[in-house]
Amino acid sequence: MLSVTVGLGSRTYPIHIGEGSFADASLYLPHLPQRRVAIVTNDVVGPMYLDPLQRALEAAGVEVLPVVVPDGEANKNWQTLNRIFDALLGARCERKTTLIALGGGVVGDITGFAAATYLRGVRYIQVPTTLLAQVDSSVGGKTAINHPLGKNMIGAFHQPVAVIADTAVLDTLPARELSAGLAEVIKYGLIMDAPFFQWLEENMERLMARHRAAMAEAVKRCCECKAAVVAVDERETGPRAMLNLGHTFGHAIEAGLGFGTWLHGEAVGTGMVLAARASRELGHLEEADVRRIERLVARAGLPVTAPRFGLDRWIDLMGHDKKVEGGKLRFILLERIGAAYLDDSVSRDVLERVLAARAAHA
Repeated sequence: MLSVTVGLGSRTYPIHIGEGSFADASLYLPHLPQRRVAIVTNDVVGPMYLDPLQRALEAAGVEVLPVVVPDGEANKNWQTLNRIFDALLGARCERKTTLIALGGGVVGDITGFAAATYLRGVRYIQVPTTLLAQVDSSVGGKTAINHPLGKNMIGAFHQPVAVIADTAVLDTLPARELSAGLAEVIKYGLIMDAPFFQWLEENMERLMARHRAAMAEAVKRCCECKAAVVAVDERETGPRAMLNLGHTFGHAIEAGLGFGTWLHGEAVGTGMVLAARASRELGHLEEADVRRIERLVARAGLPVTAPRFGLDRWIDLMGHDKKVEGGKLRFILLERIGAAYLDDSVSRDVLERVLAARAAHA
C-alpha cells in the first residue's frame, strides 16, 4: 500500500493507493464519526463494486445507505444532486453521516458537492474508480455540477477526509476511459515534472496495457504533484490554476459538442495540444517539444485535432471558463515542458492559427 498526504493543517488527509483497497473497511473506520454512511455510486460502477464495499462495511458494524444515480457527464446536474438529497433526507441522515463517492469524476464531483451543502456540510470519502479520478479529480476538494452554459460552474471547495484509490479496479475500465485518465497524467508532467513526462514517454505502452506497477507509480506521482499544489493553494488563487492546462480549450469542447459527447480527458488531451501550439506561437516552446507533446497524447489514444466550431463560437464558449477575469480569457500555457504559466494576452490571430492547425504527430 502506497500513501500520499495532502497537508492542510487540521484538514490534512491521506490518499491510500493499492490493490484491493476499496473494500478494506479498516481504511474507512478511522474517518467515520458515526457508524453510518451513504455510498453514492452510478448504475455502471454500482453493479461491480457497490456490493463488496457494502458487505465489508456492514461486517465492520457500519450501517450503509446505497444511493445509485445515472451514469455520465450529462447527468452531473441539479436533478441528480436532488436525487442524492432526497435519499439522504428520506433516510434521516445526520451531520455525522459520512458520504462515500464510489465512481469516477462525475460521481466524485457531485457527491462532494452534496457533502458540501447537505446540512451545511458533512464529511465524505473519495473512492475513485477511474484513472482520471484517481490522479486528479478525487484529490483537492473541488466539487461541482455543470450548467448548460459551462462545466463545473456551480460548486464549492470541500475537502474529503480520505481518498482510497484501488488500482486493481482499473482492470475493468473501458479503454476509452483509460485514455481519458492518461490525459490528466500527462498534464502533470507538462506543468511541473519534466522527468515524469520523459518517464511517460518511456512507459506509455505499459500504461496502456494496464501494467500494475507502472499504473501505481503513475497514480502516486500524480497524487504527489497535486497534493503539493493543493497544500499551498487550496482555493486556486495562485499556482493551483496551473492544474488547468488544456482545460480552457477542453471545457469549451465539452460544452460546444454537448456534455458527454467527448469524455473530459479526451477534451483535455486536445486542449493540451492546443495550449502547446499557442505556447509555440508566443515564442516559448520549441517546435520539437510541441511534436513530443502531440505524439504522447496520440500514443495515449487521445484525439489531437480540435472540433471546427469557428473562432467566434470558440471565444464565446471559452468566455464561460472560471479563469476569465475582467472579461479577458486567461490560458494556462507552457514556458517549457515541466513549467507552466498563466497568460491573458493571447490574441484572436494566435487563437485562429492555433485552432486551424491540424494534427502533425505522424
